[in-house]
Amino acid sequence: MGILNVTPDSFSDGGHFLSATAALQHARTLVAEGAAIIDVGGESTRPGATPVTTQEELDRVLPVIEAIRAELPVIISIDTSKPEVMRAAVQAGAGFINDVRALRAEGALQAVVDLNRDQSVPVCLMHMQGEPHTMQQSPHYDDVTQHVSSFLAQRIQHCLAAGIPRDRLVIDPGFGFGKTLTHNLTLLAQLNTLLSLQAPLLVGLSRKSMIGALLDAQPAARLHGSLALAALAVLKGALIVRAHDVQATRDAVKIAAAVRQAE
Repeated sequence: MGILNVTPDSFSDGGHFLSATAALQHARTLVAEGAAIIDVGGESTRPGATPVTTQEELDRVLPVIEAIRAELPVIISIDTSKPEVMRAAVQAGAGFINDVRALRAEGALQAVVDLNRDQSVPVCLMHMQGEPHTMQQSPHYDDVTQHVSSFLAQRIQHCLAAGIPRDRLVIDPGFGFGKTLTHNLTLLAQLNTLLSLQAPLLVGLSRKSMIGALLDAQPAARLHGSLALAALAVLKGALIVRAHDVQATRDAVKIAAAVRQAE
């Protein structure tokens, strides 16, 4: 899953792809490097991020989705928590919903139920403690892996009860979303325990602050750390890897996947 942020304030590439022309060119690059999914986001969810209005988010993402759909044979994911954006993005050509709030926003669950009546629109349910602007203010867990697993199990059950088929649900433990470095490392070490939830596992570790903390590196210098984490996640069972550097990540996880298959 290649990352395409059309935002001015994302932590790593904010402001780089604000125009539809620049965003489409980057999408071309991501697909050429091997991305199977392009994840388009119009609102930053970095720690301390400021929320944007629904209209502003729509204005950012819809032209990009329409341009990608018209040209590139790739699955388009919409990275949003807003039901209005979900509906409009799917109508414009998106075929996957990536929600950091796991369909907890008012109307989001119903939007995905409605969208799945006539077509298949998978959704990724992510764990996040708190909200982006406050989530890194002293996050606490008695047992981070158990907490994340229980939360995701509950969200899966809510979706199933609402009528969303199980085969359209993906889960994400939410590395860096309301978690300290120790929480992130523990969660990665125990990632395979989430396989018991019987949903494909998506991870987003690319250029995250945990790499900066371990290597004392700024986002642009976190490639090698990102590749190590991506490979480790695949060895632990991840099936979808969300990344900025698609070609290098694809190669790393292809090797990890071969080892996992042999194991």
